[in-house]
Amino acid sequence: MTRVISIVNQKGGVGKTTTSINLSSSLGKLGKKTLLIDLDPQGNTSTGLGINKGEISASIYECLKGEVSTKDAIIKTKFDRLSILPSTINLAGIGLEINIMAQQDPEFRMNEQLLNVIEPIKKQYDYIIIDCPPSLDLLTTNALCASDAVIIPVQCEFFALEGITQLLNTIIRTQTNLNPKLQIEGVLLTLLDSRTILGLEVVNEVRKYFHEKVFNTIIPRLIRLVEAPSHGEPICEYDPTSKGAEAYFNLAKEVISRDESNERENK
Repeated sequence: MTRVISIVNQKGGVGKTTTSINLSSSLGKLGKKTLLIDLDPQGNTSTGLGINKGEISASIYECLKGEVSTKDAIIKTKFDRLSILPSTINLAGIGLEINIMAQQDPEFRMNEQLLNVIEPIKKQYDYIIIDCPPSLDLLTTNALCASDAVIIPVQCEFFALEGITQLLNTIIRTQTNLNPKLQIEGVLLTLLDSRTILGLEVVNEVRKYFHEKVFNTIIPRLIRLVEAPSHGEPICEYDPTSKGAEAYFNLAKEVISRDESNERENK
């Protein structure tokens, strides 16, 4: 079964895009056919996989507006079993446009555009990963409505849990009103500098707060992880023997293991 997972945190700088790129590529390396959806108008995920945004003829923006079919906007990357539905700056105006559509048509369901985009191609993939914008706006709501689960990156820094209550409330409202099957796949600790006492204290604090929802894998703060997107490559290609590549492979294995366990329980 296809698993649709959103990477969500309204705070910027928590490793959300880095995780979207490297989790998706690692899943591909592990034999899972994966689609990465760039739902951030900044388009950093697209750039990080070597996509020249100037050459994009169709993107997630046109798909959400219903101007092009999803299959016509998907780009197959040069990386194993990984495709991307790219983003451009045009996506920044989609919220206003969707609101206008909703005013013009009483039956228009403004939270289901991404669900409609995904549905025709969903069965072609094992995983669909959605990189959400750093906000709790209409795009993020669309992602939550279209997803089976969310991964919440939390940086191992001061104020790590700031804003988490607001995010959790948004997830609960989505579960209650729009998508009852939505689950929290896990909380991912990122940007850990193990040399600092603060980083280790944050790890303990997050584990106390989320308990078993926290992934065992922790993503370290590494220069190589920062460098890789500027070369248009995931870390498993840019530096496959690095600690960053190892960490994201381990995360991908954890995600697969959790999903297989949940599937067995639901049978």
